[in-house]
Amino acid sequence: MALSSPPLQRSLLLNRTIDVSNSAHRSSKKNAAPVKGRGGSRCCSAIAIDAPSAASAGAAGVRWGSVKLQGAREEMEDDAVVVRSDDLDGFSYAAVFDGHAGFSSVKFLREELYKECVTTLQSGLLLSGKDLNSTSKALQEAFERADAKLLHWLDKSGEEVESGSTATVLFIGNERIFVAHVGDSCVVLSRSGKAEVLTNPHRPYGRNRVSLQEIKRIREAGGWIVDGRICGDISVSRAFGDMRFKTKKKEMLEKGLEEGRWSPKFISRVQFTGDLVTATPDIYQVTLGSDAEFILLASDGLWDYMNSSDAVNFVRDQLRKHGDVQLACEALGRAALDRRSQDNVSIVIADLGRTDWQSLPLQQESFVYEMGQAFATIGMVSLGIWMSFQFSL
Repeated sequence: MALSSPPLQRSLLLNRTIDVSNSAHRSSKKNAAPVKGRGGSRCCSAIAIDAPSAASAGAAGVRWGSVKLQGAREEMEDDAVVVRSDDLDGFSYAAVFDGHAGFSSVKFLREELYKECVTTLQSGLLLSGKDLNSTSKALQEAFERADAKLLHWLDKSGEEVESGSTATVLFIGNERIFVAHVGDSCVVLSRSGKAEVLTNPHRPYGRNRVSLQEIKRIREAGGWIVDGRICGDISVSRAFGDMRFKTKKKEMLEKGLEEGRWSPKFISRVQFTGDLVTATPDIYQVTLGSDAEFILLASDGLWDYMNSSDAVNFVRDQLRKHGDVQLACEALGRAALDRRSQDNVSIVIADLGRTDWQSLPLQQESFVYEMGQAFATIGMVSLGIWMSFQFSL
C-alpha cells in the first residue's frame, strides 16, 4: 500500500490500541486506559482523530466515541476510523470496516478509502453543495477505485488474497449526514430517543426487499446461493476485495473442482456475466434537525445481538448517567459481548452536541421495565419463602 502524504498521516492517526491480554503491549501504551472485555477478549480504542482525548469535539461540536472489541473469533479483523481534518470542507469522516479471511483488506482500506473519498468529493465541496446526484456518483467512484486498487494490491502482494471487508462510511457536517454503505454494518440515528435505521444489510438471504435484490443480482451474474452463502462460501453480498468472486472467478471454480465441491459437469454449465460480490455502495443523505441526538455506526457483531431500539436506549441511559460518549461506546461494546456475541464488535458514536444529557428525564420505557423487573424479583423471592415454609411443615 502506498504511504500517505504527511498531511494525511497527521489526520489519520494510528489507533490507540490496548491489548488487555498482553502486559508488555499495555506498558507501551501508558497514556491509554484499558477497557475490559468479556473473558479474554481484546478491547481497543479505535478513535483516530487529531485531538488529545478519546471523546473529542469535531464538526459543529460533534463529540466522538469509538471502540473495537474482539469476541470469540480467533482474529480481530474489524477496524474503526474517525477523521477530523481540513480535507472535507468542514465535514467529519467516520468508517467501520468488518474484515473476513484476514485483516489485509481492512489494513489497506482504512487509509486508501479515505483518500479516494477526499479526491472524488473535491475535498468536500460536493458534500457542501446541493447536488445529491453528483455526491452519489463521486462516492460510488471512490468506492470502486479503492476496490480496484485493493484487488491489484492483493494480487501483487499475495498477502491473504482471499480477504475482503465491508465498509460503512459516515460524513457529518452542515446539519446533514451522508452515508456510503457496503456490507452488513448499520447506521442508526437517534431522534428524541427513537431509533431511525438508515441502512440495510447486503446479504444473500432473507425475504426483505434488499436481500431479494441481492439474490437476483447474484443469480443474473451467474452465481448461486447455498445455505445463505454465495457459492456456498460467503454470507455478505457486497464487500471490498474477495477477488475470487470478481477477478478470479475461474480460479475459484477450478479450486472447487480440485477440492471435490463441484463436478466437472456442474462447472461446465456455469457462465459468469458479472461480479458476484460488488463494492458498489448505497448512498443516503439525511437532514439532522433539532431532534437529532446521536448517530450510532457499528458492525454486525452488535446488531446480530441487539436491535436498534435497545441500542439507542442503552446509549441514552449511559449518556444520562455521565455524558461521556467514549464511556457509552465502550459500555455498549461490552454489552454486546455479554449477550454472547460470537463476532468482533466495532462501534462509532457521534454525539451531535445538542442534548443536555444531565437534565434529560428518565425514559418512561426504562422506568416501566425496571419497575417490572423489581416486582418480578419480589414475587420470586416471596414465592421462594412461601415454598420453604411449606416444605418445613
